Amino acid sequence: MILEIIKFFVYAFLIVVISKYILVKSLRKLAENLKLKPRTIGNIAGIATSIPEFLTVTVSSFRGLMGTSFYNIISSNVINFIQYSVSIIINKNYKAIKNKGIIIQNILVIFTILFPIILLKIENNLNVVIVFIFVAIYVIFYWISKKIHERYLYDEDTRMAQEEFDRIKNETESIGKGKNKRLCIYVGYILMAGILLYFIGNALGIVLENLAGIFGIAEWVLGVLLGLITSIPELVTFFEAQKHYKKEEDKKLFGVIEATNNLLTSNMLNLFIIQAIGIGIYILL
Repeated sequence: MILEIIKFFVYAFLIVVISKYILVKSLRKLAENLKLKPRTIGNIAGIATSIPEFLTVTVSSFRGLMGTSFYNIISSNVINFIQYSVSIIINKNYKAIKNKGIIIQNILVIFTILFPIILLKIENNLNVVIVFIFVAIYVIFYWISKKIHERYLYDEDTRMAQEEFDRIKNETESIGKGKNKRLCIYVGYILMAGILLYFIGNALGIVLENLAGIFGIAEWVLGVLLGLITSIPELVTFFEAQKHYKKEEDKKLFGVIEATNNLLTSNMLNLFIIQAIGIGIYILL
């Protein structure tokens, strides 16, 4: 049993390390070189930092551990919001979160924390309809977030994207072939991370099945542990975003824009897409 527990933490840790140091960093560099806006970079970071949850939830579902995947998502979304709040406090960005657009986005985030509780009530009555409902809610949330951003944050976001692109251009000796070469390198890193995560995810699945089936460890315990571990990449990106835009006082808003979209995208994907995939797998199997 001790060996299986060690394997559990090693595999989960490797997923986080690969996601943090290879996948997330490569996606960010790719986004910056493509002149993307802070909101878009935040969305991409949200997708990247949700990959560990995607792996652990799908693996749990394949192994028939639906309770583990539920608690994984619940704990991940709660921890993400706590980490985001702590990053705002430490960076003293209280003024930025008073923006109406960011306030509404955080209300959506709170909903992604409260809604999973319903999953625990319907765990024994899962069906395909729930999967479609989750996907529909995701589309609605995405549309609301986009409209809110366009109304309250679009002009600032666009200006910041241009300034960042100009900064990168000035710091780089060659923007032609050198840029294309860098883009290919970043894409290569992303593909490499995906392959590594796939094989590690399979190994983690075997360990989860052993811990729950053979050794009788409660699924909620495994789920909470996975939630704690898979939330580490978000912690890194929340602080990195606000540090990245902290050179001037009036630019703090952009770090909060990126961090907030990272949080909302990650929580939405965790709950409405990744969990829906997990439910679908569980039902089909």
